Amino acid sequence: MTTTVKVQHSMSPHVKRSVARWAVRETMGVVMLALLLFLTADTVNWIAGWVMVIVMAGWVIATAIVVIPRYPELLAERVGPRKGAKTWDTVLLSLYGTVMMVLWLIAGWDLRYSWSSGIGPLAQIVAMLLVIAGHALVVWATGTNAFFSQVVRIQTERGHAVVSSGPYRLVRHPAYSGAILVVLGAPIALGSWWALVPGIVCAVLMTVRAALEDRTLQAELPGYRAYTQSTRYRLLPGVW
Repeated sequence: MTTTVKVQHSMSPHVKRSVARWAVRETMGVVMLALLLFLTADTVNWIAGWVMVIVMAGWVIATAIVVIPRYPELLAERVGPRKGAKTWDTVLLSLYGTVMMVLWLIAGWDLRYSWSSGIGPLAQIVAMLLVIAGHALVVWATGTNAFFSQVVRIQTERGHAVVSSGPYRLVRHPAYSGAILVVLGAPIALGSWWALVPGIVCAVLMTVRAALEDRTLQAELPGYRAYTQSTRYRLLPGVW
């Protein structure tokens, strides 16, 4: 079941203000990432760290380019209150944000104190490409789905319907697939085996959220059960 959504060509003053707030918040997030990495590493002479910051900034810019002309209200929603959020969703996202911060801290300390060894430049490059691919998948999913919300809920006020085009033809939760690529690739890209531990925890949290969201959609969103028959896998084609 594919949803056709009109492209938005204008924004209300409220949405414009909210999109501006989103842009400021995301910019601060990139700055915070740089601070976490370079302060804990105690050096700015870290190529992988700079590449990671640039990749993160590129993701924010790509999201703005793809989403603002089409669904600016999606970005506006992200800076507002999480109305209708389920308790498990709030808990999972809070844990995810905290563990991601730990990942960046450990990666910086790892460089500073030389905890890890055996991760060569080629492995780091391949891992960074996985991070880029993960971000690209998230942007693709966000730009395809007019109902891509920060909250797991049925958006009845917006005529919520199943989206099965783009990456949603491959898996039911492509943004989570992309996020998992990012959290598993980032530690290796930064040369840290130890940062892979919180990366794995983040991947588990995203998998749990995908499972619970899928259960919610099957129970509450008309047409979603039929969609699961045509797109059988949640995160990884052929596996789950």
